[in-house]
Amino acid sequence: MGDRPSFIESRSSGNDADLLDAYSETVAGTVERVRDAVVAIAAHAGPGKGHSGTGSGFLFTPDGYLLTNSHVVHGAARLEVLRPDGTRSDAQLLGEDPDTDLAVLRIGASRALPHLTLGDSSRLRVGQIAIAIGNPLGFNHTVTSGIVSALGRSLRSRAGRMIDNVIQTDAALNPGNSGGPLLDSRGRVIGVNTAIIPGAQAICFAVAVNSAQWVLTQLFTHGRVRRAYIGLAGSTVPLSRRAARVLDVQAQESCVRVSDVQTGSPAAMAGLRSDDLIVGIDGAPARTVDDLHRLLDESRIGKLCVLRIVRGGQALYLHVTPTEARAG
Repeated sequence: MGDRPSFIESRSSGNDADLLDAYSETVAGTVERVRDAVVAIAAHAGPGKGHSGTGSGFLFTPDGYLLTNSHVVHGAARLEVLRPDGTRSDAQLLGEDPDTDLAVLRIGASRALPHLTLGDSSRLRVGQIAIAIGNPLGFNHTVTSGIVSALGRSLRSRAGRMIDNVIQTDAALNPGNSGGPLLDSRGRVIGVNTAIIPGAQAICFAVAVNSAQWVLTQLFTHGRVRRAYIGLAGSTVPLSRRAARVLDVQAQESCVRVSDVQTGSPAAMAGLRSDDLIVGIDGAPARTVDDLHRLLDESRIGKLCVLRIVRGGQALYLHVTPTEARAG
C-alpha cells in the first residue's frame, strides 16, 4: 500500500505529544509541590443542632493559619482538620466574613508546616491554566484542572451581599471542594473555591485571592471585617426620566428605593423616609442595592456623607454619618 496520509502523520506528530506532556507535567508538578498544604475540614455540629459538614481549606502560613469558606465552618461546635499525612488536629476559628464567604482557622504547629503562596489575581488572564485541589464528596485530595473561564464576575454570598471580582473556572468542583485553593501553573493561590451552579457543567466560581487578602488584613487587624451601616432596607428600581432630569443624571437608569428605615439608625437621624429614591452617595452613583453596599465601606464609618435623593419629584441632599455594621 502507499504512504500513510499526511493527516495521520500530523495527528501523531511529536509536537502534539510534547504539548500534552508539557501540560501534564505542569499540572502534576504543581500538585506535587502544593498538595501537603491542602486539608480536609470537618465541621461538627453540637448536640441537637443538625448535621456535621465537610469542606476543604489550605495553609497559607508555616505556623498553622488556614483559609476556607465561611459556609464550611459557620456555626460549628468543633472544627477538625485532616492533613494529607493523616494528621488530625482540632482547629480554632479566628474570624470569618460571611459577606465574602471566607474564614480563617488555626491549628497548632510544633514545626513549620507546608503552606501555599498567595498570588495576585489582578494579573490573571482568561484562558490560563487553573488547578483545583479539594475533598469533593469525601474523596480526599482530588485534583481537577481547567482554565480561567472569565474574570470580574459577581456572586451573591449566603449572607445576601454581592461578592465582586469573582473568578469563573471550568476546573470541576463539587460539594466538598468549598474552601480549597484555585492555583495557577506555578502553584500560587489565585482564588478560594466557593460555589458551583447546580445542574450546569463546568461553571464554577472562586473568590479572588486579592479579595481574600483584603479580608485577611481586616481580620488580623480588627478581628472582623469593618463595613459602614446606615440602617435601611431597599430595592433596585428604574429611575424615571423625569427624576433623572431633575437630578441631571440622564445616563443613570436605576436607583435604590427605600422600603424601610430602622428607628434610631443613621438613616433615620438624617431624615430618610420610605419611598425616597437614593441616587448616589458623595457624588458616586448608587444604581443598585449592590452599589450601595459597595459604597458603604470601611472608609465611610464615622464620616459625614451626602445622600442624593428624590422625594416627591424634588431633588434633596441629606447628610448622614454611617456607623460600623454589627457582625452577623
